[in-house]
Amino acid sequence: MSLLLSREVSFYLNRLRQLHLRLRDHLYRHMRSQDPAALAQVSHDSDGDTQYAIDAHIETLLIDLCREWAQESPFVLIAEGISEDGWYPLPEGTPAREAEFLLIVDPIDGTRPLMYDKRSAWLLSAIAPNFGHETTLEHVIVAMQTELPTTRQYLSYHLWAVRGQGAHAERHNMLTGAIEPARLAPSRASTLEHGFASFIKLFPEGKRQIAALESEFWARALGNSVNPRVFEDQYASTGGQLFELMSGRDRLIADVRPWAFARLGALVSPLTCHPYDICTALIAQELGVQVTDLHGEPLRAPLDIRAPVGWIGYANATLRQRYETLLLELLWGLA
Repeated sequence: MSLLLSREVSFYLNRLRQLHLRLRDHLYRHMRSQDPAALAQVSHDSDGDTQYAIDAHIETLLIDLCREWAQESPFVLIAEGISEDGWYPLPEGTPAREAEFLLIVDPIDGTRPLMYDKRSAWLLSAIAPNFGHETTLEHVIVAMQTELPTTRQYLSYHLWAVRGQGAHAERHNMLTGAIEPARLAPSRASTLEHGFASFIKLFPEGKRQIAALESEFWARALGNSVNPRVFEDQYASTGGQLFELMSGRDRLIADVRPWAFARLGALVSPLTCHPYDICTALIAQELGVQVTDLHGEPLRAPLDIRAPVGWIGYANATLRQRYETLLLELLWGLA
């Protein structure tokens, strides 16, 4: 048994890679033949998120490919739009307790910018041993994420990691099919000054509370200045945010939306990050990025489609040591 899974890690990596590249290549061709207005049609609303036509299109292919895989190994697919609770044992009819592993997937993380052909989205997936509904993000052993490029792009990043074995990256040429190794290096900066650092506030709900927290954080961390010393990027994709930390472009990402909604009296809101959005945090962590929950603890959200996840990502341990105490104090009133 390898890392609590029933097969060698290479089996899972190879199968995941096939799944990722087939989904990405299909979507890339599909987008180039479609009117963006058609992709942006609302398919249906669910408790987790609004689903658009582009989501529905790729989810059908995802399930078909997973059915093929399940002929070799029974597993539970965890994703939006496939069942009421997001758990879908495969082959159909297999009891969840008999599944060899759990596979959590977000086929398009960043639907909104991608369906308008504005910015890349990401295909995210992770595999964990089957501990039933007690399985959490902390149990993830294999993670993989693949860039879903806009029609104007010809390069796509493909990343993966195995817990305790480091992270790997490739750059794929969508026009020629060429693949080359890519090096990812998080920022080594010891301060947030003159770098990108963002407090995520993608929707009007909760934005006022997050902006107030952010303003106080910057006032205490940097003081007042006429010239801007920190830059912001509201990348509407958690996988994309993690990639920016991994690639050295961003130094801090704070997604405190569950905190903001709780202050508004809404303990649960669909307008937050969910476990499938951040299931590839392992890749960033294997590169040295510090990813925590809103209390500075490891991510332990259950592998489901509804749990709200607040998280903070620091590009390196030095930045975490320098700014974490202040941020947690502002969040929770700690002395």
